[in-house]
Amino acid sequence: MKYSWATATHVGHVRAGNEDSVHPDTDGSGEGPLLIAVADGMGGHVAGEIASRVAIEAASAEPADVLTPAERVDAANDAVLEAVRNDASLAGMGTTLTLGIFDEEGTLRIGHVGDSRVYLLRDGYIIQVTTDHTLVSEMVARGQITPIQAQTHPRRHLLTRVIGMAEVTADAVEKPLQPGDRVLLCSDGLTTMVADYQIAEILHSAASPTEAAWSLIEAANAAGGMDNTTVAVVDVAT
Repeated sequence: MKYSWATATHVGHVRAGNEDSVHPDTDGSGEGPLLIAVADGMGGHVAGEIASRVAIEAASAEPADVLTPAERVDAANDAVLEAVRNDASLAGMGTTLTLGIFDEEGTLRIGHVGDSRVYLLRDGYIIQVTTDHTLVSEMVARGQITPIQAQTHPRRHLLTRVIGMAEVTADAVEKPLQPGDRVLLCSDGLTTMVADYQIAEILHSAASPTEAAWSLIEAANAAGGMDNTTVAVVDVAT
């Protein structure tokens, strides 16, 4: 299977700095395996930026065909914890981490912690592949609130799982891909600003991964740009 990809990140209109990180930081194309990863740091600007960068560096340190997604998440968590041990001023920092390995046969293997997301656009229809690790997501799953109520819940940003915890377990998801599929990995700076149907429209209409990536960034900023926004778009071909 062949892939073409683009990544983009922007500070937005409100935050002083960018606490998101992405791998790779250049666009490209080629056959699998391909590793794509997005991280959204927290703990204050400096600490959040460090957390996401450390996690991405650790998760992407080995070639795409060497470690499993779960092993990469473990490596990222260990690296963030080690950074805190070495610098007490970083205590409390953490980050989301959502990564995908696109293999030669066309299978996407995902490791996921937090509320960054993976979407799949196929035949014009979009599905969210990952599940948010948030309090409101769990409340929706238990039937305590509706998805509509979750959108404005005062604790909607409270994460239940992050890189930087003493112990963390990644969700592991496998998704078979088809030629013509378009995959999006993104931080919540996009999804809190742009509705899923708008994301689908942009992904469907953009001629290339690069156009799609920057159009999504522009849509988030046009909606207010309240957070850093990071996206990675991957096209699948034979």
